[in-house]
Amino acid sequence: MILNTPLTEEFALRLPVLAGGLMWLADADYVAACAHAGIMGFVTAASFPDPKDLKTEITKAKRLCGDKPFGVNVSMLPKLVPGEKTADIFKLIADEGVKAIETSGRNPEEYMEQLKAQGSFVIHKVPSVRFALKAQSIGVDMVAIVGAECGGHPGLDLIGTMVNNALALERLQIPFLIGGGIGHGAQISAAIAMGASGVVMGTRLLVAEELNAHRNYKQALVDATERDTALTMHTVRNTIRTLRNETTDVVAKLELENPEIGFEGLRAHVAGTVGRKAYETGDVSRGMLSAGHALGLTDKIEPMAEIIARLEAQAEAAAGRLSKATHAHS
Repeated sequence: MILNTPLTEEFALRLPVLAGGLMWLADADYVAACAHAGIMGFVTAASFPDPKDLKTEITKAKRLCGDKPFGVNVSMLPKLVPGEKTADIFKLIADEGVKAIETSGRNPEEYMEQLKAQGSFVIHKVPSVRFALKAQSIGVDMVAIVGAECGGHPGLDLIGTMVNNALALERLQIPFLIGGGIGHGAQISAAIAMGASGVVMGTRLLVAEELNAHRNYKQALVDATERDTALTMHTVRNTIRTLRNETTDVVAKLELENPEIGFEGLRAHVAGTVGRKAYETGDVSRGMLSAGHALGLTDKIEPMAEIIARLEAQAEAAAGRLSKATHAHS
């Protein structure tokens, strides 16, 4: 299937799919699996707080990807990457010859001059179109809009993916990608038909063989359905959608009983280190394990290339249905 969009043309991708950065999970092995399957993944800078470790991981990714592209995700949430380090991280990425940078967490305006000067291609990830408009105004190359159905941080507006797509088509001039609950090839074709340059996937790709996480963690995602997520942390204005488990039940109860609880009151339960253990041990009963509605589409653990091949076949079938429906009335 040939889908030509600004995304596939910029990075010579087989399918217009970005595998967005995943805390603790998006490493060199993961982005290489994405690259060889014909999509583009992002190493998550915040998973490698020591710049030397990040440089090592990027070097490894370059070796594994060969001539195929990958990017680096820089979350600018102050909690993850201290402000004074962000400019250095951007410089390190460019010095290593990586062109694509996915920014998220907050507005990258203060760094845009540097990013442009160093030749970076900036894809800024936002939870709704109002933030995409701001990103467009400061000169990012592309925006990724992830809707309410996404795993991780869907924002406070909780605007659904399909609505975001239509609003972006009407309001944006720069190319945009759409994410949140995307886990089927038909959604890729639908997004392209609705004016997107591609889609962002996270949850659907967590069951790839190449992901460095315990098999029991992946099996839990296969066993889960679209109904097995929970939204918490809205009291601290940091809404997160994760796999429902003991931790989400506890956090929801704490927030209900004391809406003024604040981040410190939740920290012991929501710390990233708790969730990281689940990836290592396979025990998914504790921790904030980001997962979206695409859990309904994670049906088996298989190599990344096979996941992408299935998505491609589904996208092709969807394009065929659209073409048939169009021709039937012409």
